[in-house]
Amino acid sequence: MTVGDSFLHLARPLGPAGVGSQATTAPLNVIIQPQAIFSILDHSLRRNADQERVIGTLLGTRSEDGQEVEIRNCFAVGHTETAEQVEVDMDYQKQMLALHLKANPREILVGWYATSAELNTFSALIQNFYGGQGDGTFPHPAVHLTISTEAGKDIDARTYISAPVGVTAERAADSAAFTPVPHEIRYGDAEKSGLELIAGAQDNTDRTTAISTDIESLEKAIEDVLGLLERVSRYVESVIDEETPPSSALGQFLLNALALAPKVNPEDIERDFNNHIQDVLVVAYLANTIRTQIDLSNRLATAALTMGAGDGLGNAQNGTGTDGPQRSGQRGGRGGRGGGGSGGG
Repeated sequence: MTVGDSFLHLARPLGPAGVGSQATTAPLNVIIQPQAIFSILDHSLRRNADQERVIGTLLGTRSEDGQEVEIRNCFAVGHTETAEQVEVDMDYQKQMLALHLKANPREILVGWYATSAELNTFSALIQNFYGGQGDGTFPHPAVHLTISTEAGKDIDARTYISAPVGVTAERAADSAAFTPVPHEIRYGDAEKSGLELIAGAQDNTDRTTAISTDIESLEKAIEDVLGLLERVSRYVESVIDEETPPSSALGQFLLNALALAPKVNPEDIERDFNNHIQDVLVVAYLANTIRTQIDLSNRLATAALTMGAGDGLGNAQNGTGTDGPQRSGQRGGRGGRGGGGSGGG
C-alpha cells in the first residue's frame, strides 16, 4: 500500500461457491510488477480527450492456495462510457486474452484495471463480468486495480476484490461490494536501475537522460550506501540522545542487518580488494594473450592455404606449357614421315 494507507484486512467476502467446492475466506495479497503499471500509464496517455478513464485486462499468476496474486502483464480493452450506460468490447477482450495465453501459457486472467479511483455501478458490472464463470476468474475473485493518472500528482494504486450483492438476480448483475486488499509494487535490481534512470529525466526540460557508465554506476551506488549509513547513524544518535522515540522493531531489524556483516579490519579489506584487482588484471591479460594467439594461428593457417593454392596453380601452368611443344614436335614428326613417303613415291 502507499504510505499512510492502512486498514483492517480480516477476510475477503464470500462469493458463490460451485457444487463440491469449498469457499475460502483467506486474506488476499496482490503483487504488482512495474511493467504492468507502465502499460496502464501508456494506455491512459493515448486515450481520447473525452474519456475520463480507460480499462483493460490484468494477467499474471496465482499461488496454489489462492492467497497471493501477482500482476505481470495487461492489455487495453476498448469501451464507451456515458452517464446512462457502458459498452465494453468483450469480443476483442476474449480474442486478445486467447492470444496472450498462447504467447504466455504460465499467465492467467486475474482481473481488470481502470484509471480512476471511482467505484460506481459500471465498475460493479465490469467486475462481475471478469469474476464470472466461463471466461472469468471463478472460483477465485477478480482483482480490480485502480491507478490514478492525474497530472501533477503522485500515482495512487489501489486493489479491490468484491462479492455479489443484491436482492434479485437483475440487481446482482450490476451490484458488488468492493473490499480493499493490500498490495505491493515489487521490482528487482534490473527494474530498479531502469526506474532510477527514468526518474533521472523528470528534472530535465527535454525529458532525456544519459546512460551512466559502469564506473559512474558504481560511484553512485557507493554514494547511496554512504547516504543510507549516514541516515541510520543520525537516527541512532537521536535515539541515544532521547530526541526520537525508540522503535523495537527497527532496532531488531538493524541488529539483524549488522549481524550479517563480517567483522574485519579496514586494512584487511584494502588488501583483499587490491588482490582481487590484481587477479582481475591477470585474467584480463591472459584472455587478451589467448585471443591474440588464436588470431595469429588463424592468420598463419589462412596464409598456408593461400600459398599452397598458388603453387598448385603455377605447376599446372608450367605443365601445360611443356606439353604444348611436345605435342607440336610429335605432329612435326608425323608430318616429316608423311613427307618422306611422298618423296619416295
